[in-house]
Amino acid sequence: MDVILKQDVEKLGFKNEIISVKNGFGRNYLIPKGLAILATESAVKVLKETLKQREEKDATEISEANKIAETLSNLDIQIKAKVKEDGKTLFGSIKLSQLTDSLSSQGHEVNPKFVKLPSIKELGDYEAEIRLHRNVKTIISFKIISD
Repeated sequence: MDVILKQDVEKLGFKNEIISVKNGFGRNYLIPKGLAILATESAVKVLKETLKQREEKDATEISEANKIAETLSNLDIQIKAKVKEDGKTLFGSIKLSQLTDSLSSQGHEVNPKFVKLPSIKELGDYEAEIRLHRNVKTIISFKIISD
């Protein structure tokens, strides 16, 4: 089922984006909560016209997001974590908040809703994907080090 999002939905997409979801999720959650509308032919035409009018504004947002993406990808991020006796395995795992706190300590505020973090349970180098805009994604590298 294709729906048009009426607002940003965590881990799903941004406002005015057409996405495919399972029928039950669309019918029972997104549409009744007012988060999305069914992507009918007429709704898609209205959306395209709206997006065409917002294109100029989006161009400036995209250029800003690209600048932020470039600075984020060049950062040297190290997250300290407690390690078990074997010297490699972590106590617990690295949480999204630890990554966003590390970024904010370097002066870069990132919305945690749009960060995809892999499961991290050992020391080493990892990558996370950050969506800064509907059309702009960046991958940042970071290192987990012993506390």
